[in-house]
Amino acid sequence: MAAILSIDDVHVRYGDMIALRGVSLHVDEGEMVCLIGPNGAGKSTTMTAVAGGVTPFKGDVKLFGKSTKGQSSEKLATGGLSLVPEGRHIFGGLTVQENLMIGSYHRTDRAAIKQDRDHMLALFPRLAERISYPAGRLSGGEQQMLAVARSIMTKPRVLMIDEPSLGLAPLVTERIYDAVAELQRESGLTLLINEQSSNRILKRADRIYVLRSGEIQLSGAANDLQDGVKIREAYFGFDDTHSHGAVA
Repeated sequence: MAAILSIDDVHVRYGDMIALRGVSLHVDEGEMVCLIGPNGAGKSTTMTAVAGGVTPFKGDVKLFGKSTKGQSSEKLATGGLSLVPEGRHIFGGLTVQENLMIGSYHRTDRAAIKQDRDHMLALFPRLAERISYPAGRLSGGEQQMLAVARSIMTKPRVLMIDEPSLGLAPLVTERIYDAVAELQRESGLTLLINEQSSNRILKRADRIYVLRSGEIQLSGAANDLQDGVKIREAYFGFDDTHSHGAVA
């Protein structure tokens, strides 16, 4: 399969602080690839660089085989890329229905929009029950469901999700992952997901990258990393024989 998204030797700085140091990775069409790493590792910055929110001072990002240099976040979004940011960023004063429709603002296929909306409500029944609620009244888990559903309404070819499990109960997180996996099976959606937890994504991802201190420390097929030893070594930065715990 061809790489639908590639990051080549990307360096990003915020003022004097170097956030990414030569990050390279790729995501093939239809894959679920996960970034793992501790807080401050550079995972969110990597996604922001892909989405056009920050410009690398070195290196390049390619989407669908073309460099994203000079492209705005809006142009990338209408071109098939969608990001569910950390913190969800839903419109709390608008209803669930209105938030979903915002996701389809650039589309003109009205019949398909309604079909996709109904599909999102079937995937996330809690949203269907609260379709007329202001989004700000939803629980954290429901807001995360809404953020994912709204992104899907853009009809992306590549979906990036930043910390989908942050602050959520495990059962809610599993529901969100189940829904995303179902969408991937149905449409061949390509996924890049940022997580702190390796245990969860080892069951679901095709490939994994471990990021620490702005650099890729480990990459490999999830099937080859199931015992978690190499992941823990890369995550914590020391030999696993000194580790007494797992990456949760």
